[in-house]
Amino acid sequence: MMKVVLVGCGAMSKRWLDAASQIDGLAVVGLVDLDAERAKARGREHGLAAAIIGTSLDAVLDQTKPDAVFDVVVPAARREVAFSAFAHNCHLLTEKPLADSPENARAIIEAARRAGRVHAVVQNRRYVADVRRIRRFLDSGAIGKPTSIHADFFVAPHFGGFREEMRHVLLLDMAIHTFDAARYMVAGEPASVYCQEWEPASSWYRQGSSASAVFDLGGSKVFTYAGSWCADGFRTSWEGSWRIVAERGSLMWDGHDGLKAEVVVPGRDGLFDKTQPIEVPALDPADRVDGHLGIIQDFMQAVETGTEPETRGTDNINSLAMVFGAIESAETGRRVMIARDAQ
Repeated sequence: MMKVVLVGCGAMSKRWLDAASQIDGLAVVGLVDLDAERAKARGREHGLAAAIIGTSLDAVLDQTKPDAVFDVVVPAARREVAFSAFAHNCHLLTEKPLADSPENARAIIEAARRAGRVHAVVQNRRYVADVRRIRRFLDSGAIGKPTSIHADFFVAPHFGGFREEMRHVLLLDMAIHTFDAARYMVAGEPASVYCQEWEPASSWYRQGSSASAVFDLGGSKVFTYAGSWCADGFRTSWEGSWRIVAERGSLMWDGHDGLKAEVVVPGRDGLFDKTQPIEVPALDPADRVDGHLGIIQDFMQAVETGTEPETRGTDNINSLAMVFGAIESAETGRRVMIARDAQ
């Protein structure tokens, strides 16, 4: 039985606890929040009457002595939570982003290394079924090596609250999902980025609700991202809309159920090479999906077997580097080189 303390009982914690309730061998033994009443309410909602409730993570960890900490706090508090978890010899699974700055990200990863604990990030777009299918299809070489990856993200939510006051709101709050999915699908590693942000006249955000970025993903692969938090009409999926161009064909995914590919065949039709549809195989039984549920299961397996989870911090820091590189480029107006961190 793995004993867990969850810290941060805001809205996102519901998704974590919903997933945790479906897993045999996992017990949430503590809930921590600056607002004790909010933690108590979350415990009642999920039938956690026996869980210890507190406002101090250290105190609850001392009392419960869990195996792991689930971190669902705001990014600015992530470093403090991580250091507390590792000081109590706990493994750590954290909500995205890994940290609120490159320096804090590196500090958390180093602390996990020194403690010898498993550290992973809930980067749940990797656990979408079609993202898995795309990666396997491209790895098969059916349309050759990917050369150009294009993603559009146009959604216009009225969140209210802190997001509408954030700087770099699209890049910092949402874009890492798309950036990480791009890295994963084409097995790319970021080398550089040029990015521009702007605020449309119709925007209800303080700053950075719209952005366009061009990344060099190495191996002659270029990734373009165009996104907006305030584009009314023709809304994309939360997963974005994708076109991946490869050496011998292309793949398109609308972010919903529309996944299709074409491959070049012999002959020409006027100026153009002939193409024909090619099937993208169904999900492989070995692929773990289901968002938070899949990631928590992956994390638990890593703890139990002494292996590394797919969304380990030492890998995820490279997706986070894409975010901070894009922000630096937007602020400076120049192309930014992205240093690859430890794997």
